Amino acid sequence: MCGIVGYVGEKEAAPILVGALKKLEYRGYDSAGIAVFDGQNIVVRKVKGALRLLVEDVTKQVVRQSDKDTDSECDKREAELIAQMGQFVKGSVGIGHTRWATHGEPSDVNAHPHTNVSGSIAIVHNGIVENYAKLKAWLQNQGVVFRSQTDTEVIAHLINYFYEQTGEIFPAVLETLHRLEGSYALGVVCSNFPDRIIAARKDSPLIVGLGKGENFIASDVPAVLEHTREVYFLDQKQVAVLYSDHVDLFDEDGNRVIKEPSHVEWDVSSAEKGGYSHFMLKEIHEQPKALTDTMRPRLVMEGGKPVDIKFEEVTKGQNFWKSAKRIVITACGTAYHAGVVARYAFESFARIPVVVDVASEFRYRNPILSEDDVFIVISQSGETADTLEAMRQAKKAGIHVIAITNCVGSTVSREADDVIYTWAGPEIAVASTKAYITQLMCLYMLALKSASVRGTITSDVYKTLLCDLEQIPQKVEQILADQSRVQKFVANNFNKEKVFFIGRLFDSATSLECALKLKEVSYMHSEAFAAGELKHGPIALVDESTLVVALATWHGLYEKIASNIEEVKSRGCSTLVITQDEGKAFESSANEIIKIPVCRDEFASILSVVPAQLFAYYCAVYRGINPDKPRNLAKSVTVE
Repeated sequence: MCGIVGYVGEKEAAPILVGALKKLEYRGYDSAGIAVFDGQNIVVRKVKGALRLLVEDVTKQVVRQSDKDTDSECDKREAELIAQMGQFVKGSVGIGHTRWATHGEPSDVNAHPHTNVSGSIAIVHNGIVENYAKLKAWLQNQGVVFRSQTDTEVIAHLINYFYEQTGEIFPAVLETLHRLEGSYALGVVCSNFPDRIIAARKDSPLIVGLGKGENFIASDVPAVLEHTREVYFLDQKQVAVLYSDHVDLFDEDGNRVIKEPSHVEWDVSSAEKGGYSHFMLKEIHEQPKALTDTMRPRLVMEGGKPVDIKFEEVTKGQNFWKSAKRIVITACGTAYHAGVVARYAFESFARIPVVVDVASEFRYRNPILSEDDVFIVISQSGETADTLEAMRQAKKAGIHVIAITNCVGSTVSREADDVIYTWAGPEIAVASTKAYITQLMCLYMLALKSASVRGTITSDVYKTLLCDLEQIPQKVEQILADQSRVQKFVANNFNKEKVFFIGRLFDSATSLECALKLKEVSYMHSEAFAAGELKHGPIALVDESTLVVALATWHGLYEKIASNIEEVKSRGCSTLVITQDEGKAFESSANEIIKIPVCRDEFASILSVVPAQLFAYYCAVYRGINPDKPRNLAKSVTVE
């Protein structure tokens, strides 16, 4: 959530800052602002609402000039105005921010950047200052007058307090950091030290981009990709001082740190829409490639067929998996749903008990842990606050932690004992699609590998399963080639008041993600139920305004699911079945049947979620909602 950017160099900062913030819009925000040193003062411009409003406020020109303007025309006009912003806010060092409100309502005043009373120090901040009330009361006793309702403003005034004592900005920032409780990613500029930006992080992501004669800070890589591919992923409690010609790194006590930069392999075009109407649709269509990129490098091939999985990232290897007594999986949101599917996979293939917990619950419930456990954390961003705390709790208990994440250099990847990367590439839409499906691929591969090591499947069965899994990306392509059928169904059903997803076994787990995706992007009321639970309460909600979507991919349970569909259809609702059935099991009970390619039942969860993603996407579009930027949501949830 929120987005931080910063620039120091020789170019006009304002267009670079706002252009970089545009690349971070997917993180979710409700206000935006920049602070630029113009040679004499720090000029702050900030507004409630979209970046477009900030651009209009600075340039005094409007983006949408008439009701007939298309979105593409508005995007072009906005880009032109962003390029002109340096004429209105001049200066070559500055910081910018898109805020997602936590303390204080969305407003111009509460928007970042925040400053000290004189305006000589400006800051942007992601995270939560947990002891802000105590700090604010102390500062008010010192005579400080606060302008906003935010927790962030205390940081600006606290830096100023220590700066007035020392006359040096860097020690003042360090002293402030020592007094902050909670999380922060921080960018600081000072008019008396106009050649630098000071940045720091704790529990919130922050990178430093290394250019030629210019340097950058940002919350995420896409913000700097058009300028540089060389970045520092700041470690926990690390501080950076950026000048135009170099960057110095320090620990929290001011000791210099030597670190090698990372090279980002992403293509800039992968963070653009590439002709698709929305990032969400583009990322749905990128799933076959993302699955292949995640799977293929880890397959050991002989004679053109996979015979084994190599997980070099999981260093403990075979002896570790042989001695494991239980697997504990923790995650949040979509990643949690991947963990629920994985429970079925591990128990089915490796015959090992699995516990799956929502990370925000796990961290507070005093869980029973054993050194014989395997602890798996899943986080698309690698920065999810609750997941990080759950992981740290497991590590304190002496348990080996394996992380699954899409972000190289993220906090979870650095703190886990082992890390398995999902090579999904950048995911810009807030609602996760390809990150989820590649998490599933990693979890399936880990389940199969552990089954092979533990001897719960034979060598021949293992190889057969790998061959089946290798075909999954191609089968996803087949689903996407027939997406018009999903779109046609949505055109007649996007106005339902309630949508219920049902399934059994793996399908029950997948239905959780299907329901979440729909409510995230279309704002339709949707829930998921185990199909056998319908008659134990939920069926009371079923009427003519309801759509029931049944996931039915387990061959041995078709009759059971068909019976459930008959139960709800008799109450007047519409029904959709997503199935790999090639017979007529659902012809009499379903209003529409979406068939996925036939695969092994256990792997169908990777396929069946794809029509549900398309269903959610088209529901949003038909309802006039931008699926890339659902309200109140953020891509990376770095606070509780």
